[in-house]
Amino acid sequence: MAHSYFLPLFLSLIVISSVSANFHRDVEITWGDGRGQITNNGELLTLSLDKSSGSGFQSKNEYLFGKIDMQMKLVPGNSAGTVTTLYLKSPGTTWDEIDFEFLGNLSGDPYTLHTNVYTQGKGDKEQQFKLWFDPTADFHTYTILWNPQRIIFTLKSKGDTWDEIDFEFLGNLTGDPYVMHTNVYTKGKGDREQQFHLWFDPTADFHTYSVLWNHHHIVFLVDGIPIRQFKNLEHRRIPYPKMQPMRLYSSLWNADQWATRGGLVKTDWSKAPFTASYRNFRADACVSHTGKPSCPAGSPRWLSHRFDLTAENNMRVVQRKFMVYNYCTDSKRFPQGFPKECGIH
Repeated sequence: MAHSYFLPLFLSLIVISSVSANFHRDVEITWGDGRGQITNNGELLTLSLDKSSGSGFQSKNEYLFGKIDMQMKLVPGNSAGTVTTLYLKSPGTTWDEIDFEFLGNLSGDPYTLHTNVYTQGKGDKEQQFKLWFDPTADFHTYTILWNPQRIIFTLKSKGDTWDEIDFEFLGNLTGDPYVMHTNVYTKGKGDREQQFHLWFDPTADFHTYSVLWNHHHIVFLVDGIPIRQFKNLEHRRIPYPKMQPMRLYSSLWNADQWATRGGLVKTDWSKAPFTASYRNFRADACVSHTGKPSCPAGSPRWLSHRFDLTAENNMRVVQRKFMVYNYCTDSKRFPQGFPKECGIH
C-alpha cells in the first residue's frame, strides 16, 4: 500500500486505552436534560426517551483504530418509532462514520439491525439484518473492529470531512423484530447502509455490539459474530477512514417519520418513557492526544487483524439468513450503477 512506510512512525506515537469500564470516567452525557443516567458506581448507563426529548452520550476520548465493545439492552415492548444508536464519527462536513442503528418495532416483531459506512461524507452503503436473539431481554455485546485495511462496526470523527461508523437499532411494534442498521461514512460521505433482523430478542438481556477498526478493514460484530466488513480498498480509489480520530457516541431518539415500516407506524407515547441500558464499555484502542494518536511497541492483535476463511464464511451465513437490506443490491437507488466497492470481494 502506498502509505505503508509511515506505519512504524505512526505506531511509535500511540497510547492504548484498555481498562475496566467506568462510565463516570469514560463518557459524558451530552444531552437529554437528566434523561441519561449513570448508576451502580459507574457500571450502568441508561438513556431514556419521552415525548419532550431523547438523550445521548459520547466518549471522552477520541480513537484512531481499535476494537470497541459495548453491551446494550434495547427498549422492550412496543418500541415503534424509536432509534437507538451506537456510532463512531469524526467532525466536519466530509466526515467518516461507522454506524450501528437498531430500529424499534411493534411488540412481537423483531428489531432490525441497520449498518452503514461513510467516507468523505459519502454513504449509501446500507445493509440490514434480523437479529437471532431478543436484544431487549438481556445485554449483548456490539463491537466495531477498525484497522487500516478493514472496518468491522461504530465510531465518529470531527470536522467538515468527518468519518463515522454506526450501529442504529430501529424500534418496532410489540412482537415484531428490531431492525439493526449499520453505516460507514468517509470524509462526510455515507449511503452504505446494511440492515439486519437480530436472531435474538435484544430487549431481554444485554448483548455485546463491537466495532474492530484497523488499516485493513472495519468489522461489525454482535456477541463476537462478524456481520459486516468494510475493506480498505484505497488502491481501487475507494476512500477509507484512516486519518481522522473518531469519538464514540450513542443516543436514543424519536424517528417515527421513517424508522418503523417507512414511517407508517408512529411512536406510542403512552408507553413512554422508553429506556435503553448500557454496560461493560471497553475501548482497546489507540487514543488520540492533541492530534497524535499512537500505540505501544507491543502491538495489539486487533491492529493486524484480517479475516480467515472461517470468519468470512460465518459472516456470509449471518448475511444470508438475517440481512434485510443491502445498498449493493438496491438497483432502484443506483440506476446508473452500484458503488465501486459493491463489485469487489
